[in-house]
Amino acid sequence: MTETMPCPPQFVPALWRGMRAFAPLIPGIVPFSMVAGIAAVQAGFTPVQSIAFSLIGYAGAAQLIASQMVASHAPTLLILLSTLIVNLRFTMYSVSMLPLFVGVSLPKRWLLAYGITDQAYAVTMGRPLTEPHPVAYYAGAAVLMWLTWQSGTVVGALLGARIPANWPLDFAVPLSFIALLVPVLNSRPQVVAAAMSAVVAVIAHDLPFRLNLILGAVCGVTAGYLVQRSQGKSK
Repeated sequence: MTETMPCPPQFVPALWRGMRAFAPLIPGIVPFSMVAGIAAVQAGFTPVQSIAFSLIGYAGAAQLIASQMVASHAPTLLILLSTLIVNLRFTMYSVSMLPLFVGVSLPKRWLLAYGITDQAYAVTMGRPLTEPHPVAYYAGAAVLMWLTWQSGTVVGALLGARIPANWPLDFAVPLSFIALLVPVLNSRPQVVAAAMSAVVAVIAHDLPFRLNLILGAVCGVTAGYLVQRSQGKSK
């Protein structure tokens, strides 16, 4: 009989630190997740299908887009391509987080990758520089995000269309991202990158398949890099 390897004693405290850092974001995430559950039901899914969709496809913005496209009877291939484009940002997140996972086995990386979200990423990358166990810290943020999101999705799926249409739940989506963004803008390149991304995404709003988000991200990263490079040369 094989024995299970116990968690290192420092893992649990770091896990709790990640959860505590994530906790202030919960009020903005609950309405967002409820909207995702409601949208799936209104697109024609049963409550059980809506909950399963959230468990399998766990990606907030992509879930909303997929539900809208299903409701409009878009081709399956087009739905897959659109959600893929929206989720391309997670590739950038993964690359920037890779140094944190040196020494972590591939199966564990796959499990941790399932939990990556905008919120968990922002909390992890904004962690205190003195945090000695960033993987456990990330796991804490990711677990609490998952629990919050799935709980909200279940509530939204069960309530469905019974929630009054005049409840401004959609407004929680941009608010949750603003709450993530503002605290981490502590340098000129970051501010320039955020501003450029926002301006380009708004100007290109009419592009199909939410390409404005990808275009905004690329322009923002480029602008931030150029500013950081110019600062380095001026020193």
